[in-house]
Amino acid sequence: MNIKILGPGCRNCITLEKVTREAVAELGLAADIEKVTDYAAIAGYGVMTTPGLVIDDEVVIAGRVPTAAHVRELISARLA
Repeated sequence: MNIKILGPGCRNCITLEKVTREAVAELGLAADIEKVTDYAAIAGYGVMTTPGLVIDDEVVIAGRVPTAAHVRELISARLA
């Protein structure tokens, strides 16, 4: 599974990375988590408000920080 955190490194972006890593650990998955800070790359995903969460090249969240439980649900839905 490939997960990308989109954002310039603001507090919300850091929080999103933290809850995403927490969710992945709780699920016991081996996932590649990458931070994307380049504005052109972020815009390429159609995200205009950060932070953004991309799972397997699909934007699942933009402009807000979800809970770890919500991220777990999003990841689990892609495993089914």
